[in-house]
Amino acid sequence: MSHHRARPWALWVGALLIGALFLRVWGVDHGLPYAYNADENAHFVPNAIGIFGHQWNPDYFVNPPAYTYVLHLVFAVVFGGREGVSSTFATDPTEVWIVARVVAAVLSTLAVWVLYLVGARLFDDRRVGLLAAGLLSVAFLPVFYSHLALNDAVTLLPVCVALWGAAGILRHGRTRDYVVAGAGLGLACATKYTGGIVLLAILGAGAMQFTAPAGRAALARSLPAARVTAVRGVALAGLVGLVAFVVANPYVILDFNAFWDDIVHQTEASSEGAGKLGATQDNGWLYYLWSISWGLGWVPLAAAAAGAGALWLHDRRLAWVVVPVPLLYLAFMGFQDRFFGRWLLPIFPFVCLLAAWAALHVADRLGARRPALRPTLLAVAVIALCGQGLVYSLHSGLVLSREDTRNLARDWMVANVPIGEKIAVEPVVPDAWATDLGDPSPVTGTGRRWVKYPVTRSYIDPETGRELDRSGTGVVVNIEDYQRIVRPELVDEWEDQGVCYVVSGSTQRGRGEVEPQKVPNAASFYAALENQGEIVYQASPYVEGRGPVEFNFDFAFNFYPLAYYRPGPEMTIYRLPGGC
Repeated sequence: MSHHRARPWALWVGALLIGALFLRVWGVDHGLPYAYNADENAHFVPNAIGIFGHQWNPDYFVNPPAYTYVLHLVFAVVFGGREGVSSTFATDPTEVWIVARVVAAVLSTLAVWVLYLVGARLFDDRRVGLLAAGLLSVAFLPVFYSHLALNDAVTLLPVCVALWGAAGILRHGRTRDYVVAGAGLGLACATKYTGGIVLLAILGAGAMQFTAPAGRAALARSLPAARVTAVRGVALAGLVGLVAFVVANPYVILDFNAFWDDIVHQTEASSEGAGKLGATQDNGWLYYLWSISWGLGWVPLAAAAAGAGALWLHDRRLAWVVVPVPLLYLAFMGFQDRFFGRWLLPIFPFVCLLAAWAALHVADRLGARRPALRPTLLAVAVIALCGQGLVYSLHSGLVLSREDTRNLARDWMVANVPIGEKIAVEPVVPDAWATDLGDPSPVTGTGRRWVKYPVTRSYIDPETGRELDRSGTGVVVNIEDYQRIVRPELVDEWEDQGVCYVVSGSTQRGRGEVEPQKVPNAASFYAALENQGEIVYQASPYVEGRGPVEFNFDFAFNFYPLAYYRPGPEMTIYRLPGGC
């Protein structure tokens, strides 16, 4: 294609990338200076900063460290190294979080560009590439998780690079295609372990070299020679993938025991869904199909399903590259006990390609009968595929650009609760929430603005519900088990110990409300809190007259429903007269 003819495509892709980046950085400062997402607050940014103090070993392999290393290098450039980033993070972490989130947004946007290249190469049709990239650019799940310093959306980039290499293997079978595919595979695994699913696409493309390449007038080499080249190429891709994985995660070898221990821990955690209070889904396959229906869209889901079947009949060679990956990934993930919509992101490029091809295939066939309607049909295909994602991603940007309810609650506390007052805060905010960042209080002895009751330490065993010996220190309770240890008597205990204010959030209360049979004391605890306490402040995340949204581990934290006006849970502050 001439440079003149390619120019309109470049303009369309450029406009698409600008729009994708805008959606991903709009509201990027949500919640700050506090990172309210527990995974974001605990993993990549703190570990990237920690590397300044203990060389390159992340000492953490539950998630692979590629994104951590990227952040570490970016922090070194932006903040000038350990002293600069550490002091900034301690006194005003907003800038650090924004830099980390923008890095995720940029890498996610680059994935949109690479997916365009994949579609153009794999289907030999720029329209498929552009429509698939457009769908990925506006789909809710990749857009929302590009706002967080997490590895989920970032993984899309190496997955798409590997898929681009696989497309080259299918079309050309060159050595460099195997190298690119292997490099993308290794980096995908080093960013998020489940990104390794793209290996199936590489194997599918290599296997197709064992058949006569379709659509070529003549073979450049004999079929036996092509098969030998394919075997060598797949082996080369595997070797390059292994090298890329080790380069991006060197301590998988240098600290293998720690790596293996964390892998075992992660595997066990994925099998503990029955113990995760509030995880009401009990069928992983239905859950993930439902997740695609809102994370990508109902029409894209239907189009991808139809496209998988049609492509299998229309072009079996192409189908072996694109179709098995989402099907086998869904089958595997459905077997796990924990389900989260964002865990689907590694297969989104495949689903986008199938949906785009199916929509254009239908538009072309109908347009062949009525050529005058072809432009209208193409426009309908674009709107049908991208409309739902665009609406909800724009809504997400609006929501995230507004003040978080947890920040509003804290502002009220600062204005109305004296420094040094005793408070109890449910585990819906990070520990730093009770501290004036950069200005620790000399009154409390801990630096916090208020004296916090240790709500996550209890004399109730969360596993059995039995009371422990109070001569000891009790047990530490994680945020997922807090509802298991609350009792009506806890309100009396708070008052006896002088707790004056209680800060409660719906993301804790909701866990018990959706599974009351598992936490029979939770309802009576909140009844006692409402009976003995006085509500002095409430902050709602909902549009006036709408909500609440029933607790769900996706919607409670990604604010997908249109009922949300601002981010955060419903926050309620009680005053306990007996404690004051």
